[in-house]
Amino acid sequence: MTSRLMTRRKFLKIAGLTIAVLITPSGYKLLSAKEMEKKTSEAFVPNIWLQIMTSDEINIFVNKSEMGQGVYTSLPMIIAEELDADWKQIRLKVAPASDEYKDPVWGSQATGGSTSIRHMTEPLRKAGAAAREMLIKAASEILGVPQSECETHMGEVVHTKSSKRIKYSGLVQKASLLAVPQNPSLKREETFKLIGTSLPRIDIPDKVQGAAVFGMDVFIPDMLYAVMARPYAYGSKITSFDEQAALHIEGVTHVINFNDKIAVCADKPDLAWKGKAVLRVKWSNGTSPNLDNGLLEKQFLKSLDNHGIKAREEGEVSTALSHAWKKIESTYLLPYLSHATMEPMNCTAHVRKDRCEIWVPTQNQTGALQVVKKETGLRPDKIKINTTYLGGGFGRRFETDVVEEAVKISKVVGRPVKLIWTREEDMQNDFYRPANCSRISGGIDKAGNLTAWSHKIVCPSIFARIFPGMVKDGIDPAAVEGLKNMEYEIPNIFVEYVRVDTPVPVGFWRSVGSSHNAFTVESFIDELADLAQRDPLEFRLSLLNKNQRAKKVLEVAAEKAGWSKPLSKGEGRGIAQHLSFDSYVAQVAEVSVNKDKSIKVSRVICAVDCGRIINPAIITAQMESGIIMGLSAALKESVAFSKGGVQTSNFHDYDLMRISEVPDIEVHILKSNEKSGGIGEPGLPPIAPAVANAVFKATGARLRNLPMTL
Repeated sequence: MTSRLMTRRKFLKIAGLTIAVLITPSGYKLLSAKEMEKKTSEAFVPNIWLQIMTSDEINIFVNKSEMGQGVYTSLPMIIAEELDADWKQIRLKVAPASDEYKDPVWGSQATGGSTSIRHMTEPLRKAGAAAREMLIKAASEILGVPQSECETHMGEVVHTKSSKRIKYSGLVQKASLLAVPQNPSLKREETFKLIGTSLPRIDIPDKVQGAAVFGMDVFIPDMLYAVMARPYAYGSKITSFDEQAALHIEGVTHVINFNDKIAVCADKPDLAWKGKAVLRVKWSNGTSPNLDNGLLEKQFLKSLDNHGIKAREEGEVSTALSHAWKKIESTYLLPYLSHATMEPMNCTAHVRKDRCEIWVPTQNQTGALQVVKKETGLRPDKIKINTTYLGGGFGRRFETDVVEEAVKISKVVGRPVKLIWTREEDMQNDFYRPANCSRISGGIDKAGNLTAWSHKIVCPSIFARIFPGMVKDGIDPAAVEGLKNMEYEIPNIFVEYVRVDTPVPVGFWRSVGSSHNAFTVESFIDELADLAQRDPLEFRLSLLNKNQRAKKVLEVAAEKAGWSKPLSKGEGRGIAQHLSFDSYVAQVAEVSVNKDKSIKVSRVICAVDCGRIINPAIITAQMESGIIMGLSAALKESVAFSKGGVQTSNFHDYDLMRISEVPDIEVHILKSNEKSGGIGEPGLPPIAPAVANAVFKATGARLRNLPMTL
């Protein structure tokens, strides 16, 4: 059903009622499959989300990647709700990589930025509602009764006066001949039966039983295994290698020199690794042979003295600071971070003369399609991309480097190739969360009110490489995320951005700029509260009089945590809040500091307002996972550099939070009538500053560098 080689005519013969959402410059247009057969203009490409089959099954196509965030459940829930479907009849279908399935806001098929619910709710609700209205009309014609006397319930249309019922499967042929309503009536929230409930996730049974297919699980007949020999240092080139030594190993079939790396192919993965081991590659010194942690730190801190680009200005900061009753200045320094996905990067590719098929855990189907098109010269209709489950993404699988490598290798060898990165390759060839540093100055008046905030951030640019068109006036939007749109009401505020370029490649990392800017902002807010001798919670609330949603999550988190309840000596309680991806999150962390100065987080209370709730269980799970990942980054993670490259190589020197270290986490979801916000990322940003602020309460020490050490 998902094959791109299937004709529309064949598709119509086996499908029942199919609804297409056509995205045009003027908005959404709904069409039936019959109408779509007549629409051949290249200016309009359909996005088919819903099929009601004559077999009673309802197929829902999901255009987003499942990497643990629950979209294979939450997106079908939206259609099923409007359709009034029986959830037991819902069947998930993974949408192929195609312009037909592009995100209507982004204009591309990709998963990131906590956008799945935010971007897809409207078109999916309309598709479900349109199908429901068509089924009612079909039933009314068959029964010879007015539509007003018909209603839907659990996959059936019911004539209310006679109690006659017709299953959707008995209506699809009739309904498919009807015109699709362009403005179907959406259900009222008080009538929802699925949306707002904690339906079990569709993907969990297969994952528990080992039936879920991740990229590493793909096996193709006649497949070779490929590994890469890569340089240690950035910019290093091959000077010599022993090709014959590798080829002499039985089972090794190919050694391919790509100038900056070498691929070794074999019948089995262990043979490919053996071939790689005997290559004895010699590399040049690279472009920055002296690169190490010390050099990078000096570069970042020195850049704080450089003139930046204005990202935000309100009032007169210099004047306000000069007239402040008290003022303070602090510098924060944060390291590069790895994505450390549990499933290493991998891709299986089969390039033939007239077509190409790949299997890949990807967040970026459109990007993958473009890479394959570029490397093979094939038309998009000759390329099939199968999106597998993702063993972690966090932004890393938005990159398409592994796709490019697998396709290049398969093109050379003329056979299917499964390329698998090792953990060391993952650690040392990542697109890292940018290291960054901030210098913040703030002033208060005699009444303890915040009067001025000056914030300079030094940070590499992610967008300059990935989406250069989004860098406006020299400002990388990720670098100033959470600063340019900081919602505290400060009369005088100035934010400037200094771009720093290093050899270290950077990319999107869960919650992107908010992952670091929330730490600096919420830590400095606490510093100012202490300077003003005011309670950190009360100080924050006084700066949010115009933002009731931010105030409410703070109040709920504080109340549930027992904010004013005293703690024992050596324990502390800290609070932080942050808006990201249209969701408000506040967290309270309770910590203790041991005699060896190690920090233990014992409890985290989280309050979240993400607008309309689709599935509360998924929201809770994403808050918990964001908190755990944020704690790991705050307390443990840092990429180390030496001799021009990445020294960190595996989990023995890139420590992650263990299950035994995870604190008790309590999540409170606030009801809201606002549009749905993102949920995959907003749970991460507030936790680091909440912990740092708690450590200050416990010890009196301000922690301005990550990972935290006393």
